[in-house]
Amino acid sequence: MTKPSLWSEIWKHKILYLFISPFFILFLIFGLFPILFSLYLSFHSWSGLGDMTFVGFSQFSYLLTEPVFWQSVGNTFAIWFLSSVPMLFFALVIAFLLNLPRLRMRGAYRTMFFITNVTSIVAVAIIFETIFSNQYGLLNYVLSLIGIGSLEWMNSSFLIKVVIASMVVWRFVGYNAIIYLAGLQSIPKSLYEAAVIDGANKIQIFFRITIPLLRPIILFTVIMTTIGSMQIFTEPEVLLGLSGGVGGAGMTMTLYMYNEGFINSNYGYASAVSWMMFIIIGAFSFINWKLVQRA
Repeated sequence: MTKPSLWSEIWKHKILYLFISPFFILFLIFGLFPILFSLYLSFHSWSGLGDMTFVGFSQFSYLLTEPVFWQSVGNTFAIWFLSSVPMLFFALVIAFLLNLPRLRMRGAYRTMFFITNVTSIVAVAIIFETIFSNQYGLLNYVLSLIGIGSLEWMNSSFLIKVVIASMVVWRFVGYNAIIYLAGLQSIPKSLYEAAVIDGANKIQIFFRITIPLLRPIILFTVIMTTIGSMQIFTEPEVLLGLSGGVGGAGMTMTLYMYNEGFINSNYGYASAVSWMMFIIIGAFSFINWKLVQRA
């Protein structure tokens, strides 16, 4: 007896496939097609109107020697470091506090920490602009009360990155805390009880039981944080504008790509930037994955 072909099986269950077809149709139109078209466009020069001109790898060659692009890469990595390390640390601390058995109103606290993730990014950027304003910022007012001079947050290359990183931390620390909390609650309590019976203290329990069992969760948050931080756009765009602030200190890779595509109408070059971003993010995520696995 011959095995039925794939197409015959699809035709046999055509009604079922018809019901799930909208997802695949929308994915092909708005997901797969733009990805493939951007790859095709990266080898062409196109302003959005008129004919495309095939230029091969020339746009990638120019990209490798473009100082503004590499400045955006450096800015993006700096913001990633300034945001990811404290964010994941505070998320782990918050998760431990939310996991305390004596904590009351646990559900309310979870909602409060997670609500930062669903708040409008534009609204958050406007609030942080008010907090870190050079002249009338709330933070500078607090610093003046304790005898510290005001800081020009928006005029310093380093402080601009600190402001953007603080926005990222505020937005995603609760999200990662909820993920860590789910990982903590999945660890069997019998392991902790056995460790206490064997005479282990809290520090030994934390480093010998909790962290090893949380390693897959930590790996997930590190990778997702890396991917998200490498694509940061709205925060610097709303806070600093399309120029990226003083000296382009807040110019990220995504903001640079947006400027080239939608401001300068260099759609082919912007597509080449997007694929270079894909390579950089993929390589850096792979390095993070290996480092966390070995830790």
